[in-house]
Amino acid sequence: MSGLWKRYGEQIAVHGIDLELPAGQFIGLVGPNGAGKTTTLSMITGLLRPDSGTVEVAGHDVWRDPAEVKARIGVLPEGLRLFERLSGRELLAYTGRLRGLPGAEVDKRAAQLLDVLDLAGAQNKLVIDYSTGMRKKIGLAAALLHNPEVLFLDEPFEGVDPVSAQTIRGVLERYTHSGATVVFSSHVMELVESLCDWVAVMATGRIRAHGPLAEVRGDAPSLQNAFLELVGAQRHGAGHDLDWLGGGAR
Repeated sequence: MSGLWKRYGEQIAVHGIDLELPAGQFIGLVGPNGAGKTTTLSMITGLLRPDSGTVEVAGHDVWRDPAEVKARIGVLPEGLRLFERLSGRELLAYTGRLRGLPGAEVDKRAAQLLDVLDLAGAQNKLVIDYSTGMRKKIGLAAALLHNPEVLFLDEPFEGVDPVSAQTIRGVLERYTHSGATVVFSSHVMELVESLCDWVAVMATGRIRAHGPLAEVRGDAPSLQNAFLELVGAQRHGAGHDLDWLGGGAR
């Protein structure tokens, strides 16, 4: 990313970001709500056009050569919209064929992904009847089906139960061990610390720190502590503004 800006009226969502993400690693883009993480990921993946700046993925410009970039990436956006009147198996069959994969190969990969993501028992169920965790898993399967070089995930564990989260985590770790790259956004520091090799901390549309996890954490006891210091978090509500709160209703 070079000189990446995005404004909405008077509000600047992304403030001139320059950042190079290393290939073949598990990368966390972290920040508080409203930091600009989703806007940044949307511009990186070609879902939102920046006001200015350039983005290259795997050596290809996202906006000059979108077909080449989109052939190399998988995306699981926040608030994922799916074809809900298809079954899980049909959704993967449709997605794979849209990607230009041979039908037999699509069916083989879909069966493997459904099995690994614990969706085989629900493969003939309509997506509209899937739980939040199941939707995240079928969305991840669709994003992985064409074996992308880079996988972008926006809050992939948001609203997901612990069992589904563990399943998703196992698949992502297996994927990065093969040499692929995962970039995911989150505001849960414990999760990022346990998964990521490399992190970028974002606040108010700017990158506050980036690099290997240990380097960004520094001497802080945890990434959470380093994060709070980097984003300038202050303790709110410690005064007398809520002195009526507690001790029963009045």
